[in-house]
Amino acid sequence: MARHRERHVVDRIGWLRAAVLGANDGIVSVASLIIGVAAAGQPRGAILLTGLAGLVAGAMSMAAGEFVSVSSQADAEQADRAKEQRELATDWHAEHRELAHIYRRRGLSSELADRVATELMDHDALGAHLRDELGITEELAARPVQAAGASAASFACGAAVPLLLALVLPLAIIGWGVGLGSLLCLAVLGALGARTGGAEMLRPTVRVTFWGALAMAITAGVGLAFHAAG
Repeated sequence: MARHRERHVVDRIGWLRAAVLGANDGIVSVASLIIGVAAAGQPRGAILLTGLAGLVAGAMSMAAGEFVSVSSQADAEQADRAKEQRELATDWHAEHRELAHIYRRRGLSSELADRVATELMDHDALGAHLRDELGITEELAARPVQAAGASAASFACGAAVPLLLALVLPLAIIGWGVGLGSLLCLAVLGALGARTGGAEMLRPTVRVTFWGALAMAITAGVGLAFHAAG
């Protein structure tokens, strides 16, 4: 008999969040830098160097920030795991009553709740308490290295888009070209992220495009101000 397997959005929520955030930041950050420097009237070499520096620095910053953040979550999960292990070792029956009470609140009869708690604790007591008492599951467990790697890689991929546009576009239209190309990529990214996450596509697409356009417009204004002052 073939085994029925289902895949849900929650199975990929950890890496999806980090990847979408990283790519979005990569596009917005480096495109804004390039547009600002181009608006200041700098040569192509300075523009490309600024974009490359932004790519490297941003990828490292994203990786470090994500690693620290998710490591804190992992530490909290580990502390809860250790606490549950101690409680199971010192007061098994109280933990059994606690688990049975959870199942009764979910709609099971007292007899069935006691039976389910007994069988699950006989099979994997710690796993049952982590899952049903604390909401800690394998799918949603914190993975700092995975999150850091996804953030750094996705930031670099996103940042590569405006950097490549700055490399191939004529110098006279680098600002406009990078801006429009980056906004298009942001719109596609927002739509793909929403689709992958199982959400409707319009609102995330408009949101990410609007904030990206605002960031680029502000940095363009700063660059133009410095160009005028020079």
